[in-house]
Amino acid sequence: MNTMKNIQLNRPIIGDDELQEVIKVLSSGCLTNSSLKGGERVQRFEESLGKYLGVKHVVAVNSGTSALQASLLALGVGAGDEVLLPSFSFIPTWETVLLTGAKPVLVDIMVDDFTMNPNDLERKITPRSRVVIPVHLYGYPAKMTDILNVAEMNQIHVLEDASQSLGASYNGLKTGSIGDLATFSFSGGKVITCGEGGAITTNNDELFETLRKTRNHGLNEDSAVVTRGLNLRMPEMEAGIAYFQL
Repeated sequence: MNTMKNIQLNRPIIGDDELQEVIKVLSSGCLTNSSLKGGERVQRFEESLGKYLGVKHVVAVNSGTSALQASLLALGVGAGDEVLLPSFSFIPTWETVLLTGAKPVLVDIMVDDFTMNPNDLERKITPRSRVVIPVHLYGYPAKMTDILNVAEMNQIHVLEDASQSLGASYNGLKTGSIGDLATFSFSGGKVITCGEGGAITTNNDELFETLRKTRNHGLNEDSAVVTRGLNLRMPEMEAGIAYFQL
């Protein structure tokens, strides 16, 4: 007889606040909002997350994968460009680069924490390099000082993948507040969860305005398509749950 049992790696912690919030959203009849700013609960969550991380802008989206894809689109990444990323990460880090038409360039990792090796990053830079994506894997921050130095010398953008590191700090700064922009995931196995969901953080006003349009079909305030975009909006129910999880 097989007596083996499954070992659960993680289990979401859901409290009464989250349960009551779901009921409130369903009762309101306002499940999503297609305006540039997003719904009331989306805006509340964005403001709270921004304060926690110490960043100027937050754009909530429907998954961590969407956060990566929107960020690359907002940075103008496309065919002929190269994006540098660690050789050890989850699938979205690669696939979102491929979906833009750009080429993923794999950078070796450090043996002590599995994050990007800054020395190998420097070796892999070419004239086509546009963005580097350091991944803060398993909560361990990447070597951001060295990575930022390499990026600055070569005039490329730094996009932090902080999906697994909400709450971690590097030299006194929260991960997700260090690069040009950063992404988070709130799927079932992350530090906080709303089922799915994600967010992008940045201190750059221009990128913020572009990202808000990118998550909403590329539409501006007048409902005119002005940039590349998709439907990447975070629903109100997810935003309500994420707020209380935070």
